[in-house]
Amino acid sequence: MAPYFHSALHLIRALWTLVKNSALHLIRALWTLVKSRGCAIIRPPRDGGIRYRGLTQEQIRSVHVLPLDYEIEYICRGNRVIIGPNVRKCLPNGTWTDLTQRSKKKLYIGALFPMSGGWPGGQACLPSAQMALDLVNKRTDILPEYELELIHYDSMCDPGEATKLLYDLLYTEPIKMVLMPGCSSVSTLVAEAARMWNLIVLSYGSSSPALSNRQRFPTFFRTHPSATLHNPTRVQLFQKWKWTKIATIQQTTEVFTSTLDDLEARTKEAGIEISVRQSFLTDPAPAVKNLKRQDARIIVGLFYETEARKVFCEVYKEKLYGKKYVWFLIGWYADNWFKIKDPSINCTVEQMTEAVEGHVTTEIVMLNPETVRGASNLTSQEFLNQLMSKLGGKNPEETGGFQEAPLAYDAVWALALALNKTVGPLKAKGRRLEDFNYNNRDITAEIYRALNTSSFEGVSGHVVFDAQGSRMAWTLIEQLQGGSYKKIGYFDSTKGNLSWYGNDRWIGPGPPADQTVVIEEFRFLSQKLFVSVSVFAGLGILLGIVCLTFNIYNSNVRYIQNSQPYLNNMTAVGCMMALAAVFPLGLDGHHVHRKQFPVVCQFRLWLLGLGFSLAYGSMFTKIWWVHTVFTKKDDKKEKRKHLEPWKLYATVGVLLVIDVLSLMIWQIVDPLHITVEKFVREAPKGDLDVLIQPLLEHCSSDKMNTWLGVVYGYKGLLLLLGIFLAYETKSISTEKINDHRAVGMAIYNVSVLCMITAPVTMILSSQQDASFAFASLAIVFSVYITLVVLFVPKMRRLITRGEWQSDTQETVKTQGSSTNNNDEEKSRQLERENKELQKIIQEKEERVSELRNQLVERQALRSRRRPSTVNQNHTPLLPPDGKISRNNCHTSRLQLLYK
Repeated sequence: MAPYFHSALHLIRALWTLVKNSALHLIRALWTLVKSRGCAIIRPPRDGGIRYRGLTQEQIRSVHVLPLDYEIEYICRGNRVIIGPNVRKCLPNGTWTDLTQRSKKKLYIGALFPMSGGWPGGQACLPSAQMALDLVNKRTDILPEYELELIHYDSMCDPGEATKLLYDLLYTEPIKMVLMPGCSSVSTLVAEAARMWNLIVLSYGSSSPALSNRQRFPTFFRTHPSATLHNPTRVQLFQKWKWTKIATIQQTTEVFTSTLDDLEARTKEAGIEISVRQSFLTDPAPAVKNLKRQDARIIVGLFYETEARKVFCEVYKEKLYGKKYVWFLIGWYADNWFKIKDPSINCTVEQMTEAVEGHVTTEIVMLNPETVRGASNLTSQEFLNQLMSKLGGKNPEETGGFQEAPLAYDAVWALALALNKTVGPLKAKGRRLEDFNYNNRDITAEIYRALNTSSFEGVSGHVVFDAQGSRMAWTLIEQLQGGSYKKIGYFDSTKGNLSWYGNDRWIGPGPPADQTVVIEEFRFLSQKLFVSVSVFAGLGILLGIVCLTFNIYNSNVRYIQNSQPYLNNMTAVGCMMALAAVFPLGLDGHHVHRKQFPVVCQFRLWLLGLGFSLAYGSMFTKIWWVHTVFTKKDDKKEKRKHLEPWKLYATVGVLLVIDVLSLMIWQIVDPLHITVEKFVREAPKGDLDVLIQPLLEHCSSDKMNTWLGVVYGYKGLLLLLGIFLAYETKSISTEKINDHRAVGMAIYNVSVLCMITAPVTMILSSQQDASFAFASLAIVFSVYITLVVLFVPKMRRLITRGEWQSDTQETVKTQGSSTNNNDEEKSRQLERENKELQKIIQEKEERVSELRNQLVERQALRSRRRPSTVNQNHTPLLPPDGKISRNNCHTSRLQLLYK
């Protein structure tokens, strides 16, 4: 029972305390009401209370009992006021007595101002923010119950240092309602962590495009526009100056990587190529060298101010500046950033000044160019004057963040106006700004809505935020001219409007080219060489016509007939076709249009291919027939030596058909077309920013090497076989083809020239003069040798011997000699048989003489024994003189002698 008893006792004590306190509060409230002559308590209680009724609606809306330490808000005929412990009276005329002075409630802002590091923007932004806070706290129409106080640290623009400072801000009293970081790397860290504490983040110096991600940074706002706002301006300038190829170099941080990704997307959409993309962490020397090596001309640099000095020191060393180059930099550096002494570089101020001359900057318009009084009741010029006074006469060019100072000033004003806008909605919900803690999402949501709908005129221009919380603004374009920045234009990205002053100045005659100007120059065949070879080819064609005419006219002469004149005619025609191929072989873009060049390629191939087949094929057929007839056994020789002429023509026809079919298949499957070979670029004499790109036109196909391998292989085998046959038949003499030795000589020359010229021309294909000279002269020499060897001896014989008569006249002149080739062949065969018989007779005579000597010796021996008998028996065998005459030789006797 004891526990229940104690619980009841505690309950009774709690009820008694409540009744006692309520009674006391009721008495005090009624006393205050009487004392204020009709003034009523209207502010809702924070921790609840008792509602009293019965008062008139004109005097009071509601009366609430509050704890003793709470202030009370009264109304006097519609005029509200917040009072402290000393309550003032409501006069009969409905006005209050003088308000007793009291201290306002403080709202704390945690800020990180980089006073040093990559971007020391806090040097000017901190005084600017303090100016804004002082003015806001003096205003009675903005947050009259509150006072804004800034708690700030130096982040050194270092995320690591900022992490430590953020911890101190969050876990050290008092509670901060809003965080205000500076540079992008610190803002990324703060904004990503702030949502865990339900904190709004308002940055004054962050430009990273990554911060526009609402899913990652849901409570982030910034008065500094996103760095991507520079990119539409850059693309507009690229197009204005007709640049289609640029290069980039960036410091490896998220802000610059995100900006460059956005620039790459925009340039690709605009048809501009980023040909070189370099990055560095601390040492930019290798990246700058790569830019030089890859001939970068238009270069966009994305890095902080300290790294910019390192980059341009290397730029000076690599001579990557001057009239051939344009650098695009970020515009929020100090105006004399390149003159500041930096121990990390070994370049003088003069060298740095020379390297940076002429570069272009794109900068967000951070100071309202118009004379307009905004929410702070200051013009932009008045703001600058006050800021200069607060800086104590410091040189603005040497003060980090001086250009961003208006953004910090307007950031404080945007925050103050947003907090002021949330007072009413919070009161309606029974909440106050001072009720904020890190677990209160409602107050954070009200501040977010107020900031998101902000719209006012500030010293930096019209302040308004887009859906991602980024500031929308114009872009200022400046150029460094003579060591100082000059405004050359503005760009409104929302409307795509470029306002251009036309005062841009260049080291050269105008904007440089985006790359070394490459002049394409086709290499053409030497006209002197072409004309010279063409003259020889033309003379060769005339010689071929003369030979063909001679052969046709004297085709009935026996000596010409014995040389197979129709095959010789084919040889002459083939030679002329091969010579005709020299003309299209020397034609190029200097003579014909590019569209007509494939036709020239076809003429080259067909004329040379068919000409070779006719000329060489007819000679090969002759030598093949001679070898077939005179190098076989006697029984086969007799069968083949009377070969009909049509078989010779058929052999040439087969070779010609093979060539025609192969060429047709080639042209159908893989037709010839024009290809252009590029050579190493050449620099002309003089200081010209141009390079010569030599080009050479070729006739080619997709599988050119395969087709050439097939053709060269087939023709090469024919040439080798022709050489072999010519060698085998060099000692054969036949009246059927009386010029086969000349044909063999021609085959030797043609084969050697072709087998040398074909690989040489393939090797020298990139040297148009040498290649043409080898190919064309090989054709000319082969044709000349062939025509001279085959036809000139015939002309000479007919001229010197006068054998110009027809076949009938030749018959009368010979008087009974053989009138046809068969009789002459029979006569020669008889002569050969007679010679063989004479040789046999001589051998037998020698044998007979030897036998006779042996017989004489035997007779001498026998004469000693039987002289008379021997003389009778042996005397008839020999004639009286002891010799055997040819007339006495008979076939039967020869048979006995053999035995």
